[in-house]
Amino acid sequence: MVPKKMFGDQLMPLNRLKVKDEELYKKYIKKYEDHPKRKKLPQRKIPKLDCLWNGVLHFLPLHPNHVYEALKTFEVNARTDLLFFEIPIDNLSNNQNVIYQTDKTSYRGPDKVIPDEHIHTIDTQQYHELTSIPQDTVDYYKEESGKGNKFGMFQFIPHLFSYGEVDISNAEVVNWSNKLH
Repeated sequence: MVPKKMFGDQLMPLNRLKVKDEELYKKYIKKYEDHPKRKKLPQRKIPKLDCLWNGVLHFLPLHPNHVYEALKTFEVNARTDLLFFEIPIDNLSNNQNVIYQTDKTSYRGPDKVIPDEHIHTIDTQQYHELTSIPQDTVDYYKEESGKGNKFGMFQFIPHLFSYGEVDISNAEVVNWSNKLH
């Protein structure tokens, strides 16, 4: 998502932001305080990158409209004004990049160690964006929305982690509720 407060044309992980702008860091780290188990996420180690959860940038490996449309299928009251950067994959080529992939049967929770087999090194030249969300995500939306629970929008969707800063000067800003062409 596009940060509400941002300076410059470089995205940086939260742990680096803490050094550059501690007040802005405090604002963004609060998102992990919404659940007792999520509070441990910032200290979660990312295998194969040898860094922490907040030491990497997190990217969605598919157009955000897929998420929005799936949420609307289950009548989730999703905001229509969320903005995302659409960043050319070449902008990540100088970083170490991995895909974090888990599913309903192997996921242990946000406070548990990430198994090595859930992290896959990627070559940006070989990368292909996903064209749909996983079925486990659809099932999760259905189950959680049926209970009336507040839930994570990106559960079981692979996460692309990039270790380093990313230039966004040539990125497009897209609204997730705009239909794909």
